[in-house]
Amino acid sequence: LMVLSRILVFQLLLVPALTFLSFTSSAVRNFYALHIDYPKVTFSKSFHGYCNGLMSYVRGMKKDWRCPQIHHVLHAPWTKVSSNCKHSDTFCEDFNEYCSLSQDAFPLTTCKRLSMEPPSTCQYNETTSTKRVYLLCSRKYNGEPMYIIGIFQSGIE
Repeated sequence: LMVLSRILVFQLLLVPALTFLSFTSSAVRNFYALHIDYPKVTFSKSFHGYCNGLMSYVRGMKKDWRCPQIHHVLHAPWTKVSSNCKHSDTFCEDFNEYCSLSQDAFPLTTCKRLSMEPPSTCQYNETTSTKRVYLLCSRKYNGEPMYIIGIFQSGIE
């Protein structure tokens, strides 16, 4: 009976905790792979621009043939980006996670899909800027970024 109760406790408490941790680390790994490009890579000229090369990589990583409409990538060291999730006071109800506005502005490339392109071509415009970003964080304290949920608009555009 004692062994059975320990197995039950393991299944009810530890398995969900481990599942959550594996989800979080997967989301953090995806963020790093899809939203951090530091130092910024140079794609072959055959891609006709940084964003076309990047979005080909993004589609491959996501294993999705559809062309994302917009994608943001930061050109800053992981330590500088992830430090913004070390203390997140804001809970973003829309995402059911903690979120944070970065303290620093980061070099940023925004890739926007050209309209009126057939799904098979996936052509993108590139916009570079230096902006603060809203990050979705894995937890309130000592978290890691999981997603860029927005770009801070300073009003001085």
